Amino acid sequence: MTSKANLISAAVTGLIAMGTLAVSSGAAAADSGSKEKCYGIAKAGQNDCASKAHGCQGQAKVDNDPGEWKYVPKGECTKAGGSTEPGKQGA
Repeated sequence: MTSKANLISAAVTGLIAMGTLAVSSGAAAADSGSKEKCYGIAKAGQNDCASKAHGCQGQAKVDNDPGEWKYVPKGECTKAGGSTEPGKQGA
């Protein structure tokens, strides 16, 4: 009984995670018309999405890593001290 309950729990958790990813991907795609990726301005743990070092948002290890990015309104990236092109990834 315990292994059956664990299997069901894992399946439900997986479905919830897939739904969450689908919703967040749709929101990011909808915003991309008025926003742009800005590299080098994300604080540790506050990047918006994957980079060469990892596959998920919120996994930046250091502040202002030139390989990590956040969405900002178009035209605001350089004002914030960032770049629209990725730099060399740090730690």
